[in-house]
Amino acid sequence: MSLPASQPIPPQSSAPLPPARSRRRNRSLVDLSLDERSAFVRQLAQRLTPGADFFFFSAASGAVAAVAILLDTPAMYILAALLAPFMAPAVGLSLATVVGSFRYFFETLASILIGAFFVFLFGLLGGVAASFLPGLTYQQTIFHTYFSWPDFLLLTLGAALTTLLLVRAPQSRPLVTSVALAYELYLPVGVAGYGLTSGVPGLWPDGLIVFAVHLGWVALIGTVVLALLGLRPLTLFGYTLASTIALVGIVAAVLLSGVGAMLAGGSPESPAAQSPAVPQETTLPTAAPPVAQVSPTVTPSARPTFTASLPPSPTPTVTITLAPTPVWARVYAPEFDGAVVRAEPGFDSKVIKIVDNGDLVEVLPATTKIGQTVWVNVRIPPENIEGWMVQTLLITATPAPNW
Repeated sequence: MSLPASQPIPPQSSAPLPPARSRRRNRSLVDLSLDERSAFVRQLAQRLTPGADFFFFSAASGAVAAVAILLDTPAMYILAALLAPFMAPAVGLSLATVVGSFRYFFETLASILIGAFFVFLFGLLGGVAASFLPGLTYQQTIFHTYFSWPDFLLLTLGAALTTLLLVRAPQSRPLVTSVALAYELYLPVGVAGYGLTSGVPGLWPDGLIVFAVHLGWVALIGTVVLALLGLRPLTLFGYTLASTIALVGIVAAVLLSGVGAMLAGGSPESPAAQSPAVPQETTLPTAAPPVAQVSPTVTPSARPTFTASLPPSPTPTVTITLAPTPVWARVYAPEFDGAVVRAEPGFDSKVIKIVDNGDLVEVLPATTKIGQTVWVNVRIPPENIEGWMVQTLLITATPAPNW
C-alpha cells in the first residue's frame, strides 16, 4: 500500500548498536547521552548541596545525642538519628568522583564535617554536665566506639539505598534511609566529644576513628552504586578520588575483620592466664644412703661377733593438691548484642574486651558490689583474659560462691 504524497515518509531505523554497547545500555539504569548526563549530574550536585537547615538539624541531633548519653537510653539515641538532617553531603562525596571537581569535593566534605562538629560540641557540653550528675552509667556509649558487622551492614544498606533513590528520583529526599547514615555517623562523634570532657575511658578518640572510617565506607558504597548505574568518573581526579575511597574501604574491612588488632599487639593475657590447674605431686627429699648399725653379740665360749642390721629405707610421700571445679557462665544481654569486660569493677573502668551473647566465660570467686551493681571477676577463653562483668549479664546453672 502506497502512502499519499502529502504524508511524510517515516525515517529509516538507525543502525544497530554494537553488541558490547547494547549489553552495557541494557544493564545501565540511567541511559543518558553525554549532554543529558552532564545536566543530570549538575542537577543532582545542586540537590546534594546542603542549606542552613542541614546545620540547624545537625545541632538539634547533637543536643538530643548528649541527653541520650546522660540518660543511657537506647530510645534517645534513635531519636537523635531521627532528628538529624538529610545526609546529602555524605552522598555528595560519592558524586564528587563523577563530577571530578576538587572544589565540589571540598564543599561536601566541609559541610559534613561542620555538621559533625555541632554534634561533637554538644557532646563536649554533655561531658561537662556529667561532672555535676554523679552516679551515671555509660553502657550504651561503648557500642558506638567499635566496629561490628551489624553496623557496617546497616551503613551499607543506608548508603546504597540513599544513592539509588536519589539517582532514580533526584527531586526526592529519602529520609528513611538517611536515618541509618546519621545513626552510624553522628552518634560516634557525639560519644567522642562526651568522652573528651567527661574522662570516661574508651570513648575518645575511638568515636572519631569510627566516624572517619564509616564516612569513607559511605563514600565507597555510593561510588560503587553510581558506577553500576552508569555514572562513572570522567576525569583523572575522579578516578584518583575513587581509588582513595576504595583504599579507605579496604582499611575499614581490615579493622572490621580484627586483623588490625592482631597486628597492633595481639591479645592481652593476665599473669594468671595459664593452662588449667592439675593435681600437683610433692615428693619429700630422699634420705642419705643408710649406714650399717653394728651391735656386738657375746657368746660364752668365743670372742664377740658382730651382726650388721640395716634401717628401713624411707618411702616417698605424695601430696595431691586438688583445684576447685571451674564455674562457667553464658553471656546473656537480651537488649544488646553482647556485653563489655572491664579491667576493674565499675562503669568508669577501661574496657578490655567485648563478648557476644552466648559466649562462655569462667566465673572466678571474687565479686564486689558498687552501688546497686554487683561485679563478677571472670576469665575469657581462649586468651584467658581476666576482667570484670556485671552479674546480671551472666546466666549459669552452677553459681559461684557469694552470688
